[in-house]
Amino acid sequence: MKKIRVLIAKPGLDGHDRGAKVVARALRDRGFEVVYTGLHQTPEQIAASCVQEGVDAVGLSILSGSHGTLVPRIIDQLKEQGAGDIPVFVGGIIPREDIRDLKAAGVVEVFTPGTETSRIADAITRAIEQD
Repeated sequence: MKKIRVLIAKPGLDGHDRGAKVVARALRDRGFEVVYTGLHQTPEQIAASCVQEGVDAVGLSILSGSHGTLVPRIIDQLKEQGAGDIPVFVGGIIPREDIRDLKAAGVVEVFTPGTETSRIADAITRAIEQD
């Protein structure tokens, strides 16, 4: 079975990446191939990286409160770049009332602080296996 390839990205001006790095390492430890784009990525850069890297899924880490703007833009960019079928996951400080809107925009799952990394890995695996 081929390894699942995941891109982990930090969109916007959020400068805190500890959580993204923890998730990236945990996914690697579970056998995933992980591409980490680093801080301050634009929606266009994230979508282009997904296409260039040939990833199976993308995880976005957002702590800045800009998830309502950035996540839909990233999903739109993925569609524009012919990668609208890549499952999108979001993690970070996301108010409960915003989770429904993110899912309506196309996000597969939202993970808030304290989520076990095994749950994240399992959700990504399920989303890929459904394709």
